[in-house]
Amino acid sequence: MLKKTGERLRRWCARPLGPALVLIGGIAIGLVIVGATSTALLLTGTEKFCTTACHEMSYLADEHKDTVHDVNRTGVRATCPDCHVPRVGIPLYFRKIGAVRELWGHFVTGSIDTREKFEAKRHELAVRVWTYMKATDSRECRSCHDLDKANTTEKAQSRHAKAKAEKMACIDCHFAIAHEEPEGDLGPQDIKIN
Repeated sequence: MLKKTGERLRRWCARPLGPALVLIGGIAIGLVIVGATSTALLLTGTEKFCTTACHEMSYLADEHKDTVHDVNRTGVRATCPDCHVPRVGIPLYFRKIGAVRELWGHFVTGSIDTREKFEAKRHELAVRVWTYMKATDSRECRSCHDLDKANTTEKAQSRHAKAKAEKMACIDCHFAIAHEEPEGDLGPQDIKIN
């Protein structure tokens, strides 16, 4: 089959407009692939997708209701992807590829397909998220929050200066602010990233 395709391409390229048509066809196929990928990234990067595609995420969405990231004095609302998905570029692609692991746990192995199973693995899943957030220096937090502008009180200035000096991630202090803190021995402050 590959041999036949190669022969057809050679014949097309031998024609007067052949190379141009092959190039245009390649560009068109490339645009379709890029468009389909971009559309898939956009559609899977919404709160609606997160909370309806996997029912265990609806448990977390319920917890998110009425937290400071849902309702606050500024009217700015953070959704699931705002905190858990990078906004652009290579990190976005790696995160989406990593999401396949979550789909595996939900659809294939069934390891988190009921509320009971999810709760049993909740601490393990939280540690995974905390580790990711620490490894990325709380990149998603910083995409909305500016540490220098958050220093509105002396106490905040002092704590944020200490956090900067000790190279702490946001998640070291600010965890369980959008979801219930899972029971377990390990918290974000215990996770060490090299």
